[in-house]
Amino acid sequence: MSSCTVRHFHQSLLWPLQLMPGEGARRLEPPWQVLLQAGGPWREVHDEFTGDHRDFHERHYNEFVTFLPFVQRFLYGDGTARGARGRTGGSSSMRVLRRDDVRAVRLQLAEGEPAFELQVEQVDLYFFHDVDVILLQVAVQGHDLPLARVQELLYRFGRGYPPGWDGQGRGLHCPAAVAWLDAAGQALAASDAGDREAFLGFVGRHRAPRLAAHWRWLLQPLIPDHEEEAGALRFRQIEYHRMPVMAYLALDEPAALQRADFVRLGLVSGQGDGAEAAVSTADDDDAWTGAGELPFAEQHLADFEQRHCYDRFWCRRGAAPQTRYLCCGHALVVVGRADAAFFTDAERGVLAQFRHQHFLLFLIAHFQKAALLMFSDRLVVALDALSIADADSVKRFKRAVRANFENFLRFTHRYWFHDISEQVQTRALHRLCVEHLGLETLYREVRERVGEMNTYLDTDSLRRQANTVVRLTVVTIAGLIGTLSTGFLGMNLLAEAEAPWSRRAAIFGFTLLAALLVTGYTIVKSKRLSDFLDVLSDERLSLAEKFGAWRSVWRHEGG
Repeated sequence: MSSCTVRHFHQSLLWPLQLMPGEGARRLEPPWQVLLQAGGPWREVHDEFTGDHRDFHERHYNEFVTFLPFVQRFLYGDGTARGARGRTGGSSSMRVLRRDDVRAVRLQLAEGEPAFELQVEQVDLYFFHDVDVILLQVAVQGHDLPLARVQELLYRFGRGYPPGWDGQGRGLHCPAAVAWLDAAGQALAASDAGDREAFLGFVGRHRAPRLAAHWRWLLQPLIPDHEEEAGALRFRQIEYHRMPVMAYLALDEPAALQRADFVRLGLVSGQGDGAEAAVSTADDDDAWTGAGELPFAEQHLADFEQRHCYDRFWCRRGAAPQTRYLCCGHALVVVGRADAAFFTDAERGVLAQFRHQHFLLFLIAHFQKAALLMFSDRLVVALDALSIADADSVKRFKRAVRANFENFLRFTHRYWFHDISEQVQTRALHRLCVEHLGLETLYREVRERVGEMNTYLDTDSLRRQANTVVRLTVVTIAGLIGTLSTGFLGMNLLAEAEAPWSRRAAIFGFTLLAALLVTGYTIVKSKRLSDFLDVLSDERLSLAEKFGAWRSVWRHEGG
């Protein structure tokens, strides 16, 4: 393993989750309001764009002007001076809630290794108008950490639950122990990755993964959808259990890193060890080799630099020399020199960009992916609940598909961007994220599925309307025969105009009843009568064939 030291380290985990609809009636209040009213540690963030303008600094200005106008409206709204208008009241389409009780995290990456602490910078929940997706952000920082520890930290920390266990019952690919700490250093919640029976039993009962205890605690009062505990807001995992991650590493000499170190950072592969490699899972591709060697086959990594590295500043010149960006979609990592003032500048430099512009472009990409997966999942849920024989089920299915189509239109016009910035670096990093996440392909697939489902409903409505028109036409033709027969030249078959009122009322009632019965019977037979009219109008058929069609109108189904 490399002996390099990471002088300054920042990590942001970003976990997309799907909000589930509440029981019974549809939620009338936005989910962030429901969460605030439920009590607990969360409070709404009034940041530099929504709070006191005196707190607005140059780094916030640089963040704002990075993005194109339509992205600015999504992130920041139209401003308080414009007044409230539309569904969002002129404000941002994104709302942020934050909890301040968690100040540090204590981690033990593997059994037998010493525990260490990282400062927790912030714990935020991001909500979005009209889209039931939330993103949990956990940002931590540390100083003077061995590179090997950082690589393992990036690989292990962001795990919603252990993917498996070794022969001693220890969780694989996740920290041996995690504990959230308050300002006094007291533990608020701890992980339970070693409780194998609890995870196995939960999946056996619910066919859904059980989240680790420290992540469940951090999200409270939000409740996992399959938990039996009651809660105003429930959520469900929508992607893989590994959380997307961003990392900032400041080193004394970045050029001293070996290619294997960059591969492990860029692909979030960790350092690994021989014991764990023997029981690694195929999903994580943990085929570890010795220190300094590539974690995967050479032919698999032949185009690593072209596909995963942004090396515009990977040189010894410029304000931030030897700065390299690494991206695999799941991760966005920046490495640079600790002695470069611009690289470590939290107001104007690379660190400020990492915390602001680059975090937002990463958030937008993963929010878009999570939203698209949610729309696709809702179509599957609607189809699973459909029973053709149940009229109420058909109505619920139509309402669900129509609502999904409407929300997808809102998402497309409010949140879907092919480009978010004209600045070369931001544009390039965003394209790297989009390409590795496959967003363009995913969007086309979801749009086609949503459109096909909506087209099916439109076609079904037209079919029903056509059937209704056919039935009405048959009834009209049958009624026309009676009307012509009784009303020709104003002829009255029964001269009852001078009859007593009671007799006329009785005749009227009898006639009304007979008309209802004839009309109803005609509607019942309307499909067969429609077929008979088609046969009758066909000049190629003989009278015998037409008479046979007439007889089939009155023939019993079993005849």
